[in-house]
Amino acid sequence: MIKFCSLYSGSSGNCLFIHSKHTRLLIDAGVSCKKIGEALDSIGESISDIDAILVTHEHSDHIQGIGTTSQKFDIPVYANEKTWNAMEKQRAKIDSNNIHIFENDQDFQLNDLTIHPFSTPHDAANPCGFNIHNGNKRLSIATDLGHMNNQLISELYTSSFVFLEANYDLEILKASRYPYPLKQRISGPHGHLSNDTAGKTIHNLLLKKDLKEVMLGHLSKENNFPELAYQTVANQLIENHADLENIGLSVANRYEPSKIVNL
Repeated sequence: MIKFCSLYSGSSGNCLFIHSKHTRLLIDAGVSCKKIGEALDSIGESISDIDAILVTHEHSDHIQGIGTTSQKFDIPVYANEKTWNAMEKQRAKIDSNNIHIFENDQDFQLNDLTIHPFSTPHDAANPCGFNIHNGNKRLSIATDLGHMNNQLISELYTSSFVFLEANYDLEILKASRYPYPLKQRISGPHGHLSNDTAGKTIHNLLLKKDLKEVMLGHLSKENNFPELAYQTVANQLIENHADLENIGLSVANRYEPSKIVNL
């Protein structure tokens, strides 16, 4: 049994919650400790019960609440070494006993969960996504992706649930007020994943037939909106003759918890 809930998702802050029989995890803590506590309370959980925080990378929308949350509730934090070195301000707040280092592409165990961090293409020190297993239940977290490749597809192939980035619509990005270098960074090979690419990725994953549900996340506030992300992906799937009745498709909320997904 694994339960998943996106507490916050988007360029303004990211924090995901995973609950198995014996483990409660946060992936990233990109909002304040107070907001994390409030979101967990709203779904019947408590921040004091969190067993660990996993870190994807050091950008502020993923880590700004990590130091305070770990310090206040004595929560272990797991990140790879380059990410720890890139978030010195947060690291300084965390007790040395709560600093844990993993290596990308090497499994580690947290109670009844097996965690597999995999490398992702993003402009950070050593970014990663996570595959999380409990028995035959497996979910994947894959955001902040500049592009999709065969290695990433293979990481996601056998998951029944994938939390996947759909950050921007290319036409909106082109017309946005962002300066040209920022537009290039977002749409570049180490930036973020577009709605179109998310749709194509999901179609490829459906060919394996393990995938049952997808939640789109990390939407840009300026260059996307939920209805467009959903419809773009749905259209991609329909054009490729996928049966939408056989795949649960939803979009994570920016400022409040999503639905709870049960695996």
